[in-house]
Amino acid sequence: MTDLSKTDTSPMLRVTDLTHKVSLEADTLTILQGVNLEINRGESVAIVGRSGSGKTTLLGLLAGLDTPSEGKVELDGSEISRLSEDERAMLRARRVGFVFQSFQLLPALSALENVMLPLELAGIEAPEKRARELLERVGLGERLSHTPRQLSGGEQQRVAIARAFASDPVILFADEPTGNLDNRTGQAVSDLLMDLNREQGTTLVMVTHDDRLAARCGRQLHIEAGVLTEPELVEEVSG
Repeated sequence: MTDLSKTDTSPMLRVTDLTHKVSLEADTLTILQGVNLEINRGESVAIVGRSGSGKTTLLGLLAGLDTPSEGKVELDGSEISRLSEDERAMLRARRVGFVFQSFQLLPALSALENVMLPLELAGIEAPEKRARELLERVGLGERLSHTPRQLSGGEQQRVAIARAFASDPVILFADEPTGNLDNRTGQAVSDLLMDLNREQGTTLVMVTHDDRLAARCGRQLHIEAGVLTEPELVEEVSG
C-alpha cells in the first residue's frame, strides 16, 4: 500500500466555480451553484443535506460520472471535467472506488467473482488471491461462492466494500453506504468502511443521512439548495 498523502501535497480533489443545471420543458433547474472545494489526500469528508439538496449530483460530478454545466473538477491532478466519457471511465477504473446504497453487485456472480471482476478488467495480477484476502478481511471468507441473493443486505454491502478497495483506489466515493441497512448492521458496515479507509490511506468522500457516520469523518460539508458550505468549528474557551 502506498500512502499518497505523504508523497504528494497537491489536493486530491479541487472544484472551482462548479455549477450544474438541467433544462426542463419551460425552465432551467439549477441543481448546484458556484461550488468551490478542496479535499486533501487521505482526508475523510462527509457531505450531508436533505433529500433533493444536490448531494448525489455533486458526488457524481466529483467522480466524473457526469460533467458540470460550468466550472471544473480536478481529480488527482487530472481535470476530469474536460475529459471524454471514455477517458473518464479509464481514470475511474485506475484510481476510483465506489460504494453504493443499492450495492450494485452482479446477481449471476459469486461474492468472489464480483470482487475479482474489476481486478480482471484492470489487468491486475493474481486477482483471485487479492479478492479472497479482501473478502476474508470483511468477514466473508466462508461465503466466497454465494451469490448476492444468498447474502443478507449487510453481507452484500461488505462484498461491495471489498470490491471498492480491491484495486487500491486513491479515492473512494460512497453514496449512502448504510442507507439500506438496519442500525446494527449499518454500524458494523460503518466500522468496516472507516477501518479499511484508514488502513489503506484512501481519500474518502461520502454522501450520508447517517449523522453518526458523518461525525466519524474528518470534515463535514453541508449542502442546501445546491450551495455547499462548511460549518465553522467552534473552539471552547476555558475560563
